[in-house]
Amino acid sequence: MARTYKSEGKQLAYVLKGLFLIAGLAAYFLFPRLNWGYSIAIILGSFIVADVIGTLWTAKRRRKKKKPSKNNARAGSRRSSNEVRSDETILSSRLEDLSGAEFERLLALYFRDQGYTVKEVGVGGRDGGVDLVITDRRGEKTAVQAKCYADHNMVQVMTVRELVGAKRNHDCILSLLITTSDLTAPAKKEAEQFKVDYWHGGLLEQKLNAWGKWKPVKKRRPTASKETALSEITKAKREVAATKPTTTKATTNTATTTCKCGAPMVLRKNKQGGEFWGCSTYPKCRHTQNA
Repeated sequence: MARTYKSEGKQLAYVLKGLFLIAGLAAYFLFPRLNWGYSIAIILGSFIVADVIGTLWTAKRRRKKKKPSKNNARAGSRRSSNEVRSDETILSSRLEDLSGAEFERLLALYFRDQGYTVKEVGVGGRDGGVDLVITDRRGEKTAVQAKCYADHNMVQVMTVRELVGAKRNHDCILSLLITTSDLTAPAKKEAEQFKVDYWHGGLLEQKLNAWGKWKPVKKRRPTASKETALSEITKAKREVAATKPTTTKATTNTATTTCKCGAPMVLRKNKQGGEFWGCSTYPKCRHTQNA
């Protein structure tokens, strides 16, 4: 990645140099009285400025790449930790919330329930390429390498080669690579060549779900803050309070006040702002009554 950033900086410097050169030549021909020595000095100075800008661009890109986000920092600290929580917590946790040691422990619980004898070789430590050694009922041993990676972090070909070489140290016939992500194309080719079976993230979740004991807790959706909820409640109360008197007045008016003609009376206002009862059939009926 550093080479890419450096090449980007160089390309930017080349573009700026070209623009400065064109600008210098244009100024030389547009202003004939301008000394050619000054023009060359300006162009050379512009080239130096372009190189400085390219270098600063490269440094900025590198700093931006190295600066981790808060979420990635938390995930990295969790996965690099050797701490192993209880089996109940592991069985209720999502794969992305497990550390490497907890992921190995989860696989150990899974294989034991499938009838294998499980030997945890290097849980949370230096395993030399093998995390678990599982033995089936016929006595065949399988070397298991577990990689708890993020989705974008693919298993490299070196991991497959390490597993192929390390399985002989544990007298294993078969080898199995299990990852929460996937293998790169060269790693898959290497695995097929040396008969290394592998489970990618999708297949792994399918097997764990079919097992039944792994029940990860789903992420809760973010809820509104108390302040937002209180403001919405206050707003609703004000709206109810604003509409309630009008509704009550209208109901009371139409229900209790009746004109001589038999039509219901409505509350009206005169020019001075005073309220009075008027017939709803006005101007047919002009009868009024004090409010």
